[in-house]
Amino acid sequence: MLSIGAAGATSAAPFGKTTERSKQKAAAEAERAGLQQKLSALKKDISKTESAKDDAADTLSESEQAISDANRALRDLQQEQGDTNVKLKQLSAEHDRLAATVEQQKQQLSKLLREQYVAGNEDRIKLLLSGDNPNRINRELQMLAYVSQAQARLLEALRANLKAVEVNQEQAQNAKDELEEIAQEQLQQKAKLEQEKGRRAALLSSLSKKLVSQRKEAGNLEKDEQRMAGLVDKLNKLIAEQAAAAAAEKKRQEQLAAARAAKAKADAEARALAKAKAAAEAERKRLANNSKSGTIKPAQPNPADAIDSDEPPKVAAVKPAPAPVDNTPPAKPADIALAPVAPAGAFAALKGQLRSPVAGKVTAKYGSRRGEGPTWKGVFIRASEGTEVHAVATGRVVLAEWMRGFGNLIIIDHGGQYLSLYANNESLFKRPGDTVKPGEVISSVGNTGSSEDSGLYFELRHQGATFDPAGWVKF
Repeated sequence: MLSIGAAGATSAAPFGKTTERSKQKAAAEAERAGLQQKLSALKKDISKTESAKDDAADTLSESEQAISDANRALRDLQQEQGDTNVKLKQLSAEHDRLAATVEQQKQQLSKLLREQYVAGNEDRIKLLLSGDNPNRINRELQMLAYVSQAQARLLEALRANLKAVEVNQEQAQNAKDELEEIAQEQLQQKAKLEQEKGRRAALLSSLSKKLVSQRKEAGNLEKDEQRMAGLVDKLNKLIAEQAAAAAAEKKRQEQLAAARAAKAKADAEARALAKAKAAAEAERKRLANNSKSGTIKPAQPNPADAIDSDEPPKVAAVKPAPAPVDNTPPAKPADIALAPVAPAGAFAALKGQLRSPVAGKVTAKYGSRRGEGPTWKGVFIRASEGTEVHAVATGRVVLAEWMRGFGNLIIIDHGGQYLSLYANNESLFKRPGDTVKPGEVISSVGNTGSSEDSGLYFELRHQGATFDPAGWVKF
């Protein structure tokens, strides 16, 4: 699958700067690379016995993937642009507030210094040696102390706010750099999108007759279905493996947290005991010294503590608990990225309540004949190109790429071995590992793959097998 975003973020950095956005984007791409490698290997294993040389639709795959990637990148950039503009407005408002506070503090400090100068700012030593009324001297010294403390607090607050202004300006400049970076990436993606659309149009024109012929061949439709069945089986196994790995990692983290909490508690108890021991020793010495000087009668010994004896109090030594040691390597993000986000029974409880993934007309129903070929294993909903496609329920994206016969395909795992499939998309807006909510936009309608008409091909599967979505979804 083509990866555009990371390269764009790096190359578009203004004036050679590396923004925080670029760093985060590069890190996210690196994390996704491991998962994409697993999925690409899985998909390659499914079709390794097939040849793409004579399949006209495969000729379009690279162009259709590139169009999808460019549209997703543009959508992401638009979202980032909006978020960054909001952040910039917040920083600007914060800057105005800080500037007003700094100006107010400067005026307060100036007034305080001016009043001290007018009052003469009597020296403390002069006051003490003046021979004046001790009460007056005491009051004056207290007033001087209050003034000094007020000055110190005001100066400290002024320094903190000046530092905050400096940080605010750095953040604002970084946000402006990010906006410029986003604008440059948008230009690149728009140019790439137009180029790929032109390329696909030219290919469609040259392959039109071959495409029409191959789309009607029953053997090709059956192969597409077999390929999808094999892919779903392997995906289910991968999801199960990652769910187990995620559960093991969660347990490991809980054990580490418990060990750290136990260590912190033991360390706190050791510190408290050491403090009590030190206090008891100090009290023993004080009482012993007072007893020798005859100024105070020592307190009667407590049989439990014996703190008035010459022997130090006997307190059990508590060693700090050793740091928790865990030699189990943490799970890699790619090994747990597809773990289900919904409990096993959540999707089944929604039967009959799911909303249609796209606004359009159902032109092919589950189980109806596809010409002279096999029956439909899902439904086809005719809709205009570019219409938004929505997730039918909470879940995690487990596949998002081009596949022969299905075009740009996105598969969502809803837990409990329930999957929903959305095919023939023009663009995919989500990536493997992303979590989605009911109604969230995940793609846009197209006619990629083997589809003649613009629309969405939609399937529901449980334990790998398809079933009729009509009893589940309100089309």
